[in-house]
Amino acid sequence: MPHTTDTGYVELRSADRLRELLGEPHPIVIDKVHPRLDDLDRGLIARSPFCLLSTADAQGNCDVSPRGDGPGFAHIIDDGTLALPDRPGNRRGDSFHNILQNPHAGLLFLIPGATDVLRVNGRARILTDAPFFDAMAVKGQRPALALLLDIDDIYLHCPQSLRRSGLWKPTTWENAARSV
Repeated sequence: MPHTTDTGYVELRSADRLRELLGEPHPIVIDKVHPRLDDLDRGLIARSPFCLLSTADAQGNCDVSPRGDGPGFAHIIDDGTLALPDRPGNRRGDSFHNILQNPHAGLLFLIPGATDVLRVNGRARILTDAPFFDAMAVKGQRPALALLLDIDDIYLHCPQSLRRSGLWKPTTWENAARSV
């Protein structure tokens, strides 16, 4: 039975009702999840200059932080491990503080102009040094920190949200350049 609040919102509280509303996923959607990077994944990561890093603290408070640099900034260690160099920013370190409490993290890799969205979920660690830090140097500067992600699962998202949003269409950017 739906739960109605004083404000008139009808809240869904049942996994069975959710499945009823969404319908069953096509088997291809379930089967595309895999535990290791394949050639397609490696190619997308190599082309991507940007990703979103999702973390949560021990109480479940979430954070999503943008990460980026030149295409291929994410360093592939092997088929089950990625590293993201930490670049200078606002120095809050929300993601890193969360990882110290809860290692579960997710990445969404985006490529400007492409409708590919690659999701990579896993367990993160924070490194202060590793043999691959030299390969992540920019203008001679090695990162002071890197996020190491031990991959649990990977899959390519449906491109419909990017198509619907017009994210890569300049005609939709009319108000985007306004600063706050």
